[in-house]
Amino acid sequence: QVQLVESGGGLVQAGGSLRLSCAASVRTFSSYAMGWFRQAPGKEREFVAAISGTSAVTGYADSVKGRFIISRDNAKNTAYLQMNSLKPEDTAVYYCAARSGVVIYRTPAPYNYWGQGTQVTVSS
Repeated sequence: QVQLVESGGGLVQAGGSLRLSCAASVRTFSSYAMGWFRQAPGKEREFVAAISGTSAVTGYADSVKGRFIISRDNAKNTAYLQMNSLKPEDTAVYYCAARSGVVIYRTPAPYNYWGQGTQVTVSS
């Protein structure tokens, strides 16, 4: 069983930055692909970014490409999402997710484990 705990959300003005963290309780963190998703009120959960176990492969949604950076520190069992140039439309609950394996996915279904989410609010 993998437990994921997100942190780092909050209220920020447009143009500001936040860094989200996702701490995983698992022995072999490097064998898990990690993803970040978000869900705004009344909308479906959408893909934000994903990273393979060795950080060799990353993927981003077009809406965040060039602004967000996904990374991980396998020694600390933690994944990160650095969010820069934030916009009001980035407001959502952000979730981290994990799945065993080397392939990253851009849809929620393949991910087996999810955190509880952290709220990010960007004011205009």
